[in-house]
Amino acid sequence: MVEVGQKAPDFCLPNQDDIEICLRDLKGKWVVLYFYPKDNTPGCTTEACDFTEALPEFADMDAVIFGISADSTKKHRNFIEKKNLAITLLSDEDTSMMQEYGVWQLKKNYGREYMGIVRTTYIIDPEGIVRERWDKVRVKEHVAKVKERLKELQQQA
Repeated sequence: MVEVGQKAPDFCLPNQDDIEICLRDLKGKWVVLYFYPKDNTPGCTTEACDFTEALPEFADMDAVIFGISADSTKKHRNFIEKKNLAITLLSDEDTSMMQEYGVWQLKKNYGREYMGIVRTTYIIDPEGIVRERWDKVRVKEHVAKVKERLKELQQQA
């Protein structure tokens, strides 16, 4: 896992429109990265809708939001269209970026073990330093907590 206070590992991933987004190009902005298991599933849909709803407030704080999963860019496009999302979704189909961030882990479900995405959120400051991390995120109220913490961090900066 990438720890608070560490430099965030750089990445370049395609968004839903197959446009490459790189962390290095976001220098000077606050970045919220949230990792989620799968498009069009109940918890992931709630989280994406909550972030979409809060997007104007994050934009007012000069923050950008990226949802990241192993789904393809095509699946992301379908998810965005189906749920009318306004956030940017990044595709890490080979899971290399998720492995670097430590969110691709061994999971258990009904006694079965498999590798998967552990729902995790990071706040990265304008200098590329991780300022906050939530592990094993519970979707309910999460976006409000992220927003509140971002405000606190910006006041300290």
